[in-house]
Amino acid sequence: VIQLIEAGAKLLAQGGVAFGHGTTNAFDEAAWLVLWRLKLPLDELESVADREVSPADAQRVGALLQERIDTRLPAAYLTREAWLQGVSFFVDERTIVPRSFIAELLADGTIDPWLGGHTQRVLDLCTGNGSLAVLAAMAYPDVKVDAADLSTSALEVAAINVARHQLDDRITLMHSDGLADVRGPYDLILCNPPYVNARSMSQLPAEYQAEPELALAGGTDGMDFIRGLLADAPACLSDNGVLVLEIGNERENFETAFPQLEVVWLSTSAGEDQVLLLTRDNLA
Repeated sequence: VIQLIEAGAKLLAQGGVAFGHGTTNAFDEAAWLVLWRLKLPLDELESVADREVSPADAQRVGALLQERIDTRLPAAYLTREAWLQGVSFFVDERTIVPRSFIAELLADGTIDPWLGGHTQRVLDLCTGNGSLAVLAAMAYPDVKVDAADLSTSALEVAAINVARHQLDDRITLMHSDGLADVRGPYDLILCNPPYVNARSMSQLPAEYQAEPELALAGGTDGMDFIRGLLADAPACLSDNGVLVLEIGNERENFETAFPQLEVVWLSTSAGEDQVLLLTRDNLA
């Protein structure tokens, strides 16, 4: 197994594939694909590293690695599975591969100081495959979660994940263009919106171009969706409500677009300028 992974990592590196959809390097990507193809646990490499692999299985592994290189599809689209904070989610080309840093904040309690007994209703806006809605429901067992998206195709994928994690009684999926058709007020709004600026969109590797453009492209400065969101959010938040918003590498564009807005920048594994928090008072 380990020899297949090492050879696969070399092959992926030589093939020039791009990472960022669950892994950050060729070895981890190769390990994911090899273990998945061999139906081995993804988190137990050490225990299976020295296991012998039949020629037929090795050939199947090789074919999968070559498919990854030839198609430039993210590995998650090939395996139909992505992981976020140790939780498994179904994914396919109808949604982007889940990778929001908001997931970290739900897991480690970073936003908990702004929450409390009043936190009963949560909205995951631009829910995609529903991963943040599921993680929010897991993190806060007493809340009800609405999960909204403009894409009906994405909502079909989200429904699979809500059912997979047996949360149908606590998560409601809804079709909405931004906040237009949601049912506030909410005590917490989570949003990982389309925010990639036009220049960056034109330079994205093929793996990112394989994802739905609707979920990525944020207009010239990346702020098209966010402008409408911040204008509409106060009416959809409770008095003590907060908005947690991911903006990726667009902090400069965000601060240019909203120079007077007082925000709290939240620390993630990617730094302190990827995710921000806004109170209803500051938005209003």
